[in-house]
Amino acid sequence: MSSEIIKIMPCLDMRAGRVVKGVHFVDIADAGDPVACAQAYCKAGADELALLDITATVENRGTLLDVVKRVAEACTVPFTVGGGISDVKSAAAVLAAGANKISTSSAAFRKPEIIPAMIKEFGADAVTVAIDVDVNPSLPSGYEVYIDGGRTATGCDAVEWAKKVDGFGVKVILPTSKAGDGAKTGYDLPVIKAIHDNCKAQVVASGGAGKMEHFLEAAKAGATVLLAASVFHFHMIDIMELKKYLKANGVNVKL
Repeated sequence: MSSEIIKIMPCLDMRAGRVVKGVHFVDIADAGDPVACAQAYCKAGADELALLDITATVENRGTLLDVVKRVAEACTVPFTVGGGISDVKSAAAVLAAGANKISTSSAAFRKPEIIPAMIKEFGADAVTVAIDVDVNPSLPSGYEVYIDGGRTATGCDAVEWAKKVDGFGVKVILPTSKAGDGAKTGYDLPVIKAIHDNCKAQVVASGGAGKMEHFLEAAKAGATVLLAASVFHFHMIDIMELKKYLKANGVNVKL
């Protein structure tokens, strides 16, 4: 397990300016106002926040910049914004609105050249590449890359794509398990471990957290950022209680 500080990252999935949460990327339920959620998480002890505009790509539009601005004003921890960031210009607009980092997924897969272009423009620390994955036993790693918010299978091996992304010098890779998303059955540990073992970048665990043990398992598998949504939005797990649990189990967290 890594000796560096493991961070807790609540994720605000947004649709039409509201925080929502689904299961397996569908069955979406409302979870509140993004600014109120961000303020609550900052007070609750979150280390970072993620704000993902989950329908921007499929609706062929940019991220809701007014929401990013309002969250930036309310937020006291670094936050990453993703969804609809398709080139250097759209990334610049999101960073100018107050985000600390941008996350790109479908656009990066379709046009990998935007990854080094963004790193050159904003620095490697500001660029996260997200990878939606699902199980596919016919591929070498057993995992396939999905794009368009988990809607479109690509036929590409997820770990091979992660290695390519890592080769550009990205500091953070965020794989989300489509099977695990919102299911609360635990993170997809094999994919976390495979990306950790094959890449220099930090790995964000995403998709499937349901109880405190799941966070511990992800940290042991090599994740240095533990992202979750439902369990925080619906008050199933308290962030400081989670940190105390992790610390008691040998995980280096900031209390």
